[in-house]
Amino acid sequence: MKLILTAPVEHLGVPGDVVEVKDGYGRNYLLPRSFAIRWTRGAEKQIDGIKRARDAREIRGVEHATQVREQLEALSVVLPARAGDSGKLFGAVTPADIALAVKKAGGPAIDKRSVEIAKPIKDVGTHTVGIKLTSGVTAHIGVAVVAA
Repeated sequence: MKLILTAPVEHLGVPGDVVEVKDGYGRNYLLPRSFAIRWTRGAEKQIDGIKRARDAREIRGVEHATQVREQLEALSVVLPARAGDSGKLFGAVTPADIALAVKKAGGPAIDKRSVEIAKPIKDVGTHTVGIKLTSGVTAHIGVAVVAA
């Protein structure tokens, strides 16, 4: 089955790549999760749009990654969450919550899949979170979780 990737898939490719996979993998995993679309001549025109969007978001080298890391580490990220009287959260802070809080704090748009949380954040306080920019560059930011 020939598919066009719309999201990065480990060991397969990045958005905009045309890949050939087994029918079951494409039909049961990639297509239902919107990681890919079927390849057609008409859909091939979408490849340019996907690649342009990826290039706009992508880190363009180690120098750019270190600049983004410095920008992220300079931010003070405050994340309001519902909590009880003892400081325990109702639920946990997710990578999507952190990505949104970084964006609201004035940082660059980051992908929730690049947020690395060492242990689940389930209480109020300051927590350190990693954001993987490239294979060799990771930004470590402090996220202050406050009761809302």
